[in-house]
Amino acid sequence: MSQQTAPRGGAAWALVITSVAGFMAALDNLVVTTALPSLRKDLGGALDDLEWTVSAYTLTFAVLLMFGAALGDRFGRRRLFQVGITIFTGASAAAAMAPGIGSLIAARAVQGVGAAVMMPLTLTLLTAAVPAAKRGMAYGIWGAVNGLAVASGPLIGGSLTEHISWHWIFWLNVPLGVALLPLARLRLAESYGAAARLDLPGTLLASGGLFGIVYGLVRGPADGWTSPLVLTGLFAGAALLAAFVLHGTRAKNPMLPMRLFRSRAFSGINAASLLMFLGMFGSIFLLSQYMQGVLGYSPTQAGLRMLPWTGMPMLVAPIAGILSDRIGGRPVVATGLFFQAAGLAYLASVATTDASYAAQLPGLIISGIGMALFFAPASNLVMSSVRASEQGIASGANNALREVGGALGIAIMSSIFSAQGGYESGQAFVDGLRPALVTGAGVVALAGVAALVIPRRRAAVDLGEVAESETSSPVLETATR
Repeated sequence: MSQQTAPRGGAAWALVITSVAGFMAALDNLVVTTALPSLRKDLGGALDDLEWTVSAYTLTFAVLLMFGAALGDRFGRRRLFQVGITIFTGASAAAAMAPGIGSLIAARAVQGVGAAVMMPLTLTLLTAAVPAAKRGMAYGIWGAVNGLAVASGPLIGGSLTEHISWHWIFWLNVPLGVALLPLARLRLAESYGAAARLDLPGTLLASGGLFGIVYGLVRGPADGWTSPLVLTGLFAGAALLAAFVLHGTRAKNPMLPMRLFRSRAFSGINAASLLMFLGMFGSIFLLSQYMQGVLGYSPTQAGLRMLPWTGMPMLVAPIAGILSDRIGGRPVVATGLFFQAAGLAYLASVATTDASYAAQLPGLIISGIGMALFFAPASNLVMSSVRASEQGIASGANNALREVGGALGIAIMSSIFSAQGGYESGQAFVDGLRPALVTGAGVVALAGVAALVIPRRRAAVDLGEVAESETSSPVLETATR
């Protein structure tokens, strides 16, 4: 059973603290991308070396997410949340002061460790502080802030690099982290998951498997998909993940109980999340370069022109959260995913070497609405599809799948881009961009189909509360089918 201390600062403080922490972790996924030329000029290193300033963070973040959630459940979610913030803030300062490319990559890897500890705990801490009837709106605001961070990373990174210095990409996290530490201690209630021993074999299998898969996906476009290291990473990672699944079906207290996937709600929302991030990350990665390299915008100008997409979560996601409370998350999530797919397909149809901003604007708006409709209800569906004592693990698993989806999206869509086009000219770039965006649209549409697998909302019953009551797990599994 989950244990929790008396509430301290209430739902409002929990929402502020967890949203800011989530923003920092999500922002650092893509914040470095537009600063790579400046980093290369100041710190040296080949372009392949600089790619690790992005990849090192993604790798450690993805592979340790479930372990971070398990540590929080075992030793206290607030306590481990503070540990994660401390690691992340210290590593951010180290990255800002890095004297060379090697030390910057190391600091980025440590940043990912801190993010992996604090990120999955943001949702469990928020869930513990907010009444069930109001969680949809709270998840909406949390999702809006995190969605904005993911999508606006290139804009913030480009603006700071262009107008101040690349160092401020990392210094930005330091005052935020320092402010969050005392607030978390004073305003958040402590809570624990199931009092079980840590699953060290499961942790090693999951971490090793995810590391191999993500390493192969990240390095595939640069090193070649037939590279021995890439192939080893992919095949070894797949084998370790298969062993992790087998372990989850047989172990007494596994890190991720495979029985959770018997729930259509849990399986459907996780499949939708992986596919959504696959299409979204890959599209943002290429469209940001298209606006700069083909249409001639500066990093700041490109980011500003993407605001109808990247800024839309701040406007729409809270409304989506309220809607999910009233009609259920399934129709809101599915609608958002189909909107996102339509927006990407439209952008593919209007992409030319001299496309006007007016021609692109409808696609950016539709994509922004779709992304906003997805984030808040998706979080609600994840957290309500499992027992309260297992919400930390569920959050970690969902975030890990999102990160893997993002890495997979960049790898797949970059490969399609390279096969059909290239950087030789504006027309070559467009030739590669169009089929990549069509692929992204198809993948996100498939995510919408996965969302439709989620059961319809039943009469005002929160699955997590039902499961955490005296109801047995077979009843929960039946309710979620």
